[in-house]
Amino acid sequence: MDVSNPIFVFTVLLAIILVIPPVFERLHLPGLVGLLLAGVILGPNGLQFLEHDTETMKLLSDIGKVYLMFVAGLEIDLSQFRKTRQRSMTFGFLTFIVPIFTGIAIGRWFNFGWNASLLIGSLLASHTLLAYPIVRRLGVVQNEAVTVTIGATIFTDTAALVVLAICVGIQQGEFTALTFMNQLITLGLYCVLVLWGFDRAGKEFFRRSREDQGNQFLFTLLALFVASIGAQIIGVEQIVGAFLAGLAVNDVLGDSPVKEKVEFVGGVLFIPFFFVDMGLLIDIPAFVKTLASIGITVAIVVGLISSKFIAAWLAALWYRYSRVEMLTMWSLSLPQVAATLAATLVGFQQGILTKDILNSVLVLMVVTSILGPIITARTANRLPIPQPEPEEIDEVAVWWEGAHVDAEDPQPSPFTVVVPVYNPQTQRSLIELAALLARYESGRVVSVAIVRGQVHMDDPRLDGELNRSRKLVRRAVELAKAYGVEVTPAIRIDDDIALGITRLSREQNASLIVLGWSETSSLRARLFGSMIDSVLWSSPCPVAITRLLDAPENIATILVPTRDLTPTTLRVVRFAQALAGVSQAKVILLHVVLPNTPQEQASQFEKDLRAITQEQAAEIATDITTVVSNDIATAILQEAEQCDLVLMRSIRRGTAGGLTVSDVTTQVVQQLHTSVILFGEPHHSSTS
Repeated sequence: MDVSNPIFVFTVLLAIILVIPPVFERLHLPGLVGLLLAGVILGPNGLQFLEHDTETMKLLSDIGKVYLMFVAGLEIDLSQFRKTRQRSMTFGFLTFIVPIFTGIAIGRWFNFGWNASLLIGSLLASHTLLAYPIVRRLGVVQNEAVTVTIGATIFTDTAALVVLAICVGIQQGEFTALTFMNQLITLGLYCVLVLWGFDRAGKEFFRRSREDQGNQFLFTLLALFVASIGAQIIGVEQIVGAFLAGLAVNDVLGDSPVKEKVEFVGGVLFIPFFFVDMGLLIDIPAFVKTLASIGITVAIVVGLISSKFIAAWLAALWYRYSRVEMLTMWSLSLPQVAATLAATLVGFQQGILTKDILNSVLVLMVVTSILGPIITARTANRLPIPQPEPEEIDEVAVWWEGAHVDAEDPQPSPFTVVVPVYNPQTQRSLIELAALLARYESGRVVSVAIVRGQVHMDDPRLDGELNRSRKLVRRAVELAKAYGVEVTPAIRIDDDIALGITRLSREQNASLIVLGWSETSSLRARLFGSMIDSVLWSSPCPVAITRLLDAPENIATILVPTRDLTPTTLRVVRFAQALAGVSQAKVILLHVVLPNTPQEQASQFEKDLRAITQEQAAEIATDITTVVSNDIATAILQEAEQCDLVLMRSIRRGTAGGLTVSDVTTQVVQQLHTSVILFGEPHHSSTS
């Protein structure tokens, strides 16, 4: 078989990506390690199925490299950065400058030139938030030390890529003070052009394209590659432009379905190609020789770990953070994956770095990607969970408040539940739930059927759908009348079902949308989204996605997993209490803590949660259960066996460091054998 055949290369890569990462994750090793090893085994030093020098491999690897840096820019939480901008910049400077001087010292000690030593330092200066899912799962993202570390990423990655650009410029031509200043000025202007121009252009394009997710997805990809090519034109590496593009469209995409698709395509296809190609570059004899003369590898690994520790210690000393907060900052800034690997490959291809450095950085990546998350898991669970402000507690006293109010008529609108009806099998449970909630909150129900429009309004298919919809809404009115609530039937013709639902909800000033469950696990659903995803994205109010196995009146116990005391969690708890008031049920608030969590911290969380819930709804029977377990999903499933309904937040998080991560909500929902409601809050657009 011709190993340069594009179809053959692509087929082999797809097989690797499909099979290898899940195997390594079962062994509790990062999937990217498996991709590197697959590249070694199938590369020139192994079975020779893949060659680094083929045009296909180069193309796919280059796309993966820029995509990796683009996703790194996308995943930086700008809202967290804005909260602690000054402290994030300070820690970012410390966790950049200490490692870069350490790297320079290591390079000079092993007789590398100044340019190579500077680049080695920049490799150590950045970091990848590989352990972000851990702090999010533990509910401590709002802790200031964690927020500062997340925000520092924007400084370290940007500065490290600027140093890379300078080193490559020095390598390619005669270096003078004039060329250095010229390159810095050009790079600065380019940063402003991308960060400001792409942000403005993106917001305008998204406004004009409205909900055309296909074109929005293509615009995002175009922004990535235009920025990458632009960086190359001004003499800077493509990954610099890709990272800037990620930052530029960060605010535009928010947490939209388009962002999820962009990250999904990258995490599933292109980014794994890059890691496989890195494996192809590993020369086994040279790698063994590097490890045999282990000095440079040990120096780089120890230098990185110690310099990141010193930076975290200095920041903690300056801002009076506790020892646990300092250790959490250190562990979060340890992993070296995205920017480090991409910059290392560039430095190696430009002839600045040797194979010894390439091999040492691969060892560094493996060590830190395992060590960082382990330390984070052991330290972050000892962080105090941030308390909500009194005004935040008051804000969620009525969980559905926040409906749009007419400035000329400041009287609050009545509680309104919008129920889209389409499936006769789930219609009864949805209407009953909506009617019970409306009666409990002294509100009303709007039963709506959305009919997809046709080019010709006299199309017989449209007549058939309208007749069917009239029967459904009449049936909904009959079902709701038994509960003594006001019911408004509505039929709407719209080109987009999801937009039809959310537009009508906005017109009716809805307080809640109740949707039926939809099983969407197909590749098409993940790529192009489902109707529920679209409703969650564009909804003006909370959305309850329900799968009820029994009548709402028969619910006796409601299980609500709680991991923090943020307003979002408190709104879910308040919604659960409203459901309990409807059916005279008991609410069980479940808090899962890791085994090494201090007892006093778990007790304090329970005490704070009890005080808040009793203050909001003392008449509702509410129990708090604390369970010690390493596996949050399993703990929830075990507790759910004794309950009639599980109520969880709807969370979407696609990747971390460019690789797919599982989510507790997803795991639980897939295995639950009881009724479930996913509660999603409206998305507040950053482009408005």
